[in-house]
Amino acid sequence: MKQYLDLCQRIIDEGTWIENKRTGKRCLTVIDADLTYDVANNQLPLITTRRSYWKSAIAEILGYIRGYDNAADFRALGTKTWDANSNENQEWLNNSHRKGPDDMGRVYGVQGRRWAKPDGSTLDQLAKLVTNLSKGIDDRGEIISFYNPGEFDMGCLRPCMHTHTFSLLGDTLYLSSYQRSCDVPLGLNFNQIQVFFLLQIMAQITGNKAGKAFHKIVNAHIYEDQLELMRDVQLKRTPFDSPALHINPDIKSLEDLETWVTLDDFEVTGYQYHDAIKYPFSV
Repeated sequence: MKQYLDLCQRIIDEGTWIENKRTGKRCLTVIDADLTYDVANNQLPLITTRRSYWKSAIAEILGYIRGYDNAADFRALGTKTWDANSNENQEWLNNSHRKGPDDMGRVYGVQGRRWAKPDGSTLDQLAKLVTNLSKGIDDRGEIISFYNPGEFDMGCLRPCMHTHTFSLLGDTLYLSSYQRSCDVPLGLNFNQIQVFFLLQIMAQITGNKAGKAFHKIVNAHIYEDQLELMRDVQLKRTPFDSPALHINPDIKSLEDLETWVTLDDFEVTGYQYHDAIKYPFSV
C-alpha cells in the first residue's frame, strides 16, 4: 500500500503534463516505476485508502487465461472492464475487423493462447509455461506476451500490461510483469491485484512455491480529471494493513482454470478499507 501511495505522491510532485491523443485529456506523467509484491507471505496489494473491487480484477485475468475475445464472456465471469473499450471506442467501432457488439478483437488473452504463426497455425504461450514450470524447467524464456504490433489494428486496445516473465529458482516461482502505460488511480488498483494473483495461481497449478512479483511500469500517469480526488481525498487517508488472498486448493491445473473455476473459488480476508472514490474513466 505504501508503494502505491508513494507513486501517487511522486506523480503529483514530479510529474509532467502530457496531452493524450486517444482520450483528448492531459495526464500528469512520470516515467519508470517499480513495485514489488510479497506473494510468499500473502500480502495482497489491495488498495485500502478506498474500496477496491478485487473480484473484477481476478475475473479479468481468468478471462485472459481462457483466451476470451468478447466482453460478454468477461461479464459472465464477473467483470465489466471490457464493455467500454469494445463498444464505445469510436475508432474500434469503425474498424472492419470488429465482428459486432462486445467483440474485443485479437487482444490480451487471444494473443496469449492463440498467437498467430505465419503458417496459419497458432501458438499457445500459456500452455508452454505451465508444462515447463510443472516439470521444474526454466529455460530463461518462460514468457507470455500479449504485445503483437502486427495485429494492433485487429483489436480494440493495445495491451497495457503486456508481458509476464516467470523465473524458477529451485521450487520457488517469481514473476516480472511489464506495463507500458498505467492509469494509476484506476488501472493500477486492478493491475497490482492481477500481478499478485497471476504468480499465486501459477505457482499453485505448477506445484511450486510463490516468491515475489516484480511490477515494472514505464508510463505512470494521473488524468487531469482525477487529480483533485487523488490529491485532496485519497492521499489524505491513512491506509490499513494488507489483506490476504485465499485460492481454492482444489484448483490444480490449467484445465481447471479453463473450465469450472469461478470467483467463488477465491476469498480475501482481513480487508479494511475507506469509502469508495468514483474516479473518471477515460476510454
